Amino acid sequence: MSDPRRAERHRVTSETDITITLDLDGTGTSQIDSGIGFFDHMLTALSKHGLLDLDIHAKGDLHIDGHHTVEDIGIALGEAFRHAIGDKRGIVRFGHALVPLDEALCEAVVDISGRPYLAWGVTFPRERIGAIDTELFEEFFRAFAMSAMITLHLTTKAGRNAHHIAESTFKAFARALRMAISADPRMENTIPSTKGVL
Repeated sequence: MSDPRRAERHRVTSETDITITLDLDGTGTSQIDSGIGFFDHMLTALSKHGLLDLDIHAKGDLHIDGHHTVEDIGIALGEAFRHAIGDKRGIVRFGHALVPLDEALCEAVVDISGRPYLAWGVTFPRERIGAIDTELFEEFFRAFAMSAMITLHLTTKAGRNAHHIAESTFKAFARALRMAISADPRMENTIPSTKGVL
């Protein structure tokens, strides 16, 4: 595994200006400012439960809506992840988690495969949580998966409260990702693929 596994990204478009610092081997500390309060809450949970040190500072065209900001954070974070994970030597590669929050239960399955794909099976009972449209969570995870070059399956197993569903989804993803990026002591410097490359 590469050491240290850290990356920085600065993404600027006509719609957003985003700076991200990511440490895959952190302690779960974060400073998040996307301009969207509930999204900050979710990214903080991702950092804490994934043991990722994560700083995100974003300025976006929130006077229009949150779409560009949420999607572009996903893109930039995925790019930072792809850079930080390196050639993937010695990692577990696969990760999975089922995480409850009261009545909500969500599952995340990750393969750091080099093949980007999102299977989205998360449903929300309402269209907004605070200032964010719930449909934007799918946009975030798709942008992340495509830019990070990972396969990601997210599924709601149970839930009635939209806040609980969102939070259990982010926490499940955090735990699955944490598992997948962990060192496998039996693999040492080996790439975990029969192809010899990921």
